[in-house]
Amino acid sequence: MSVYLDASVLVSLFVEDVFTARADSFLRRLSEPVVVSDFAAAEFASSVARKVRTRRLDEAEARVAFAAFDAWVAEGALRAETGTADLAMATSFLRRLDLTLRAPDAINIAVAVRLAAPLATFDAAMKEAAETLEAPIARI
Repeated sequence: MSVYLDASVLVSLFVEDVFTARADSFLRRLSEPVVVSDFAAAEFASSVARKVRTRRLDEAEARVAFAAFDAWVAEGALRAETGTADLAMATSFLRRLDLTLRAPDAINIAVAVRLAAPLATFDAAMKEAAETLEAPIARI
């Protein structure tokens, strides 16, 4: 089995923040391979770029984060493409009026569900929605 990492975990692995120690510890304890979807990779890039725009990172730090992320993914993460079926599943999640999901979170949950991979996230609202959907959750 593998573990699906969402962007909140990926960012914490490559940009120092309040969750970095937890993300590092989680990865060191993990014996399963990790999965990074093309969608989570795009969210990672968006988050790092936003940190540059808001001056929480400078451009050099962002380039280092991008290079480290790319090398790490190439070295050992499993890659998952986001497809039409994932978007259809995410749409069905979003149409549930009992959930407070944002589209990116719904897409990440859908990919994790399709892969039967526990979802690793620091996003409490996303985790709560995933639990409601009975998606497997990684203990991070």
